Amino acid sequence: MIRGSIVALITPFHQDGSVNYSKIEELIEWHIEEGTGGVLVLGTTGETPSLTEDEKDQIAMTAIRASDGRIPIIVGSGSNNTYEARNQSLKYQEMGADAVLVITPYYNKTNKRGMLEHFYAVANAISIPMILYNVPGRTGCTLTYEAVRELSRHENIVGIKEASGDITLVSKIAKLASDDFAIYSGNDDMIVPLMSLGGAGVISVLANILPRETSLMTKAFLEGDIERAKQLQLHYLDFIFALFSETNPIPIKEAMNLIGLDVGGYRLPLYAMEDSTRAMLADTMRQVGFAV
Repeated sequence: MIRGSIVALITPFHQDGSVNYSKIEELIEWHIEEGTGGVLVLGTTGETPSLTEDEKDQIAMTAIRASDGRIPIIVGSGSNNTYEARNQSLKYQEMGADAVLVITPYYNKTNKRGMLEHFYAVANAISIPMILYNVPGRTGCTLTYEAVRELSRHENIVGIKEASGDITLVSKIAKLASDDFAIYSGNDDMIVPLMSLGGAGVISVLANILPRETSLMTKAFLEGDIERAKQLQLHYLDFIFALFSETNPIPIKEAMNLIGLDVGGYRLPLYAMEDSTRAMLADTMRQVGFAV
């Protein structure tokens, strides 16, 4: 089980719009140095819907090779096509991924049994750990407590990235937290609240630009320094809100570029920030100590 801060890594692009693979290697080295506990590639923050299959494969392989076993690499393999999710998961397993993240079947959605069978089809096909991903704001469907309870019994299903923002649902799912099933916050504004209910950490957008601080927040909580964890959560709260002032990952990539990390632009339909939100983001960054 990975505990602490797992970064939901952005996908960097060159000026011509192609994927900047060398920057991925550079960012992974930085995260290792800064104490990040794991790296997720090909998640929502990685603009995965706008990537080709070849690009996805190359990003996964680049991350796995750059890590070289020093930090766990989780690869997003989810799809609303169950067989594609299964096949992608098998492919990433063969590449050497440490785990896969599988999202609920968006757009076509499903009924209660179909939701379970979607995840079972993937989990039964692979031997590496699988993490569920619940983000109803993106998918239009949700994992209920009852579904998570049943899925958590599968030996390959080891956790959930919970990004519903529904603290009542989180509280119910928290009853399932154990050494065999981890709950990760999918919302940076709820890291400490979710960990207070037994969460193992966060799969984080914030960690793209504040890897050490996000790691310190989770480590402080896990080591019993609740006050320190709370202080860090509250200190960065306005900045976290600013990072979601427009569709993720638009603000986080803008913030990273503002401090010279040079991660490039976006793939349509994502587009550059509005001037007003960019100014607000820069102001919020200055308030937490960035020189922009």
